[in-house]
Amino acid sequence: MKIKLTICLLAFLNFYDAQENITYQKPSAEILKLADYQRPPSVLMNSKKDWVVFTYRPTYKTLEDLSQSEMKLGGLRINPVTNISSSMTYSNNLKIRKINDKNEIQVKNLPSNPKIAYVSFSPDEKKLAFTNTTNKGVELWIVDMETASAKKITADNLNANLGMPYVWYNDSQSFLIRTLPQNRPALIDAAKDLPTGPIVSTADGKVSQNRTYQDLLKNPQDEKNFETLTASEIYNVDFNGNLKKFKNQDMYTGLSFSPDGNYLMATTIKKPFSYIVPLSRFPSTTVIYDMKGNAVKTVNQVPLNEIMPKGFSSVRTGKRDMGWRSDAPATLTYAEALDGGDQSKTADYRDEIFTWEAPFTAAPKSFFKTKQRYDNVVWTNDHYAIVSEGWYDTRNTKSYLIDTNSGESKVFDDRNYQDVYSDPGNFNTTKNQYGRYVIDMKGGKAYLIGDGFTKDGQHPFIDEMDVKSLKKKRLYTSNIKNGKEEIIDILNASKGEILTTQQSPSLYPNYFKKNIKSNKAEAVTNFANPFESIKDVYKEVITYKRNDGVTLTGTLYLPANYDRKTKKEKLPLLIWAYPTEYKDKNTAGQNTQNPNDFTFPYYGSFVYWTTKGYAVLDDAAFPIIGEGKTEPNDTFIPQLVANAAAAIDAVDHLGYIDRKKVAVGGHSYGAFMTANLLTHSDLFACGIARSGAYNRTLTPFGFQSEQRNYWDIPEIYNKMSPFMNADKMKTPLLLIHGDADNNPGTFTLQTERYFQALKNLGAPVKMVLLPKEAHGYQAKENILHLLWEQDQFLEKCLKK
Repeated sequence: MKIKLTICLLAFLNFYDAQENITYQKPSAEILKLADYQRPPSVLMNSKKDWVVFTYRPTYKTLEDLSQSEMKLGGLRINPVTNISSSMTYSNNLKIRKINDKNEIQVKNLPSNPKIAYVSFSPDEKKLAFTNTTNKGVELWIVDMETASAKKITADNLNANLGMPYVWYNDSQSFLIRTLPQNRPALIDAAKDLPTGPIVSTADGKVSQNRTYQDLLKNPQDEKNFETLTASEIYNVDFNGNLKKFKNQDMYTGLSFSPDGNYLMATTIKKPFSYIVPLSRFPSTTVIYDMKGNAVKTVNQVPLNEIMPKGFSSVRTGKRDMGWRSDAPATLTYAEALDGGDQSKTADYRDEIFTWEAPFTAAPKSFFKTKQRYDNVVWTNDHYAIVSEGWYDTRNTKSYLIDTNSGESKVFDDRNYQDVYSDPGNFNTTKNQYGRYVIDMKGGKAYLIGDGFTKDGQHPFIDEMDVKSLKKKRLYTSNIKNGKEEIIDILNASKGEILTTQQSPSLYPNYFKKNIKSNKAEAVTNFANPFESIKDVYKEVITYKRNDGVTLTGTLYLPANYDRKTKKEKLPLLIWAYPTEYKDKNTAGQNTQNPNDFTFPYYGSFVYWTTKGYAVLDDAAFPIIGEGKTEPNDTFIPQLVANAAAAIDAVDHLGYIDRKKVAVGGHSYGAFMTANLLTHSDLFACGIARSGAYNRTLTPFGFQSEQRNYWDIPEIYNKMSPFMNADKMKTPLLLIHGDADNNPGTFTLQTERYFQALKNLGAPVKMVLLPKEAHGYQAKENILHLLWEQDQFLEKCLKK
């Protein structure tokens, strides 16, 4: 083993110079054939499932796309020229058809070189709205579904910096839109604007637990630019483009009509802003207006929220999760903490849910109290509601069926939410008379659609539940051979008509209308497999055990021409994984992988390398378990190494691999995993770590699923940090990071400093920073180069 490793180190060091200045490269032909493909369209259907919309977009963005103007303010990344998110992914074509027709119809009169986003059906589903981004801004367009013709409604002056810039009126004939203010001030160039004083922040002595956010406001210039870019005016606009002002300029962050269309709820951002938390925690005010724009009631005022109690089940005080009750004309619902929002306090009830009926002259009414933290409420088309609550520390979730007439409640789901084998599924929904989605209840029956994970494999199902007795009757279990079926919707319960998708490792997912009584299925779409070159790759979900008895799984891929009978050739193995925390061994050992999933190679996996003669164990289970009062991270390193050893042993036991030629890789927390495995074990010949965090002292108030801060458990933070143990790492490592990472905690600096430490300590390491990329990579040039770098690295370390 030491001789092999030494050879690998020498080859690695000889191959790479101290500093490389190279142009973009493309991977080998086998990988390029898979990576440079035409992306099939995405599918959007209306609620009745009689119209199908196909949205087309390029497979990748380009460096030019990523090089647009950008400002990073308050947690936003926006283009100040076009006034929309700079990370927006656009479609460039639309086609439609009725679900029973055979051929798609090209939508006519689309804008030239369209950049389509925010696509939505009108309430009556006869029209389709979308935004188009020009070189100067954002326009609003509509498509008439019957004529398949598009029409521009507004100029390119919408403000989409805070999200969707339009709302349909209930009449389906007009919109409420956010536009740029007419007297908008010019943006400040902070580089040219001389400061008038230092930046000063103070703390008042209160304890808080704030994560390490990115793209925050930093100075008064940022504050002014944030206010300029988020401010908008509100107008009514009809299909002829006629405008009528509804409200004057403000920082509108949320607009929603009541179900009956008689009221508008508008939330605006207020000052003071913050330099330590993003805009979601800035002050805000929520006001209800009538359809003439007159204020009816200020229903919520939220102060600046910089102070938060410790724990994932802690929340802010005051009204939260405010929204319209979907089964009533104009009634608000919201929750308030009864424990001060602090999970460490003892309380019989954690939250109270209220309803508040328009015109909001009477006091809100208490609807329900939760013993754990309130999660959500879903209404029905009958006199029932489903309230869900949960508690992170125990991973418990409870759901109550509540009779809104009598107030009687029954628990129908009480489990560990990570226990996928006991998941009852989700209720089938329908649109009610207000055009809002509610749980479909008819004749005292409701229907649940479940993923159907079991110890014997995945079998999606439909259950009928009796609302009074809570007894269930299994109506359908999917058992298609050599394939996977996903149940999308119940079209007609009495007739047994459902909408599904079907796929297999070599058959791209397509939609089908199916009758569960006759078992006949009719194809709705017919997308071809864009990855024909790997259709014969061998695929198997393998199950094995860790040294403490925990059951693990992974999806094993072998080259198409590999002789699995003789196994004469021992293949190099690539393992791709991502650690997940659990509170008990049983849920950690459950299998959610399906061998009949379509094999979709993408830059976030090693599947490409089956074409180069590698075995690949993809999505290998890496559970980190902390039962009872023990937290998962208390034994993070030994569990990590045990997971890796079990995976290698399992594939080696099958006789396919040379266990001296094994590489491990991961993205984000998977990169953190990779660096720790190379540091604390000798199981791997090399590793690839992408966009990770390696120094946990730079994320001192919690990371991933860790609620405790650095000063609670300094020894765990330090032991888990590859940076703190850099002197122990001697295995070849390829570090990759986007140089514009926007993910909390995974600052690009994490990779830069870890690379410097490894380099100075004599470790064989290479760092690649991808220009303009955030936490996920998008530009074609960068992705193809990434694959080239990985290919070169693996060939050097595992084959030469």
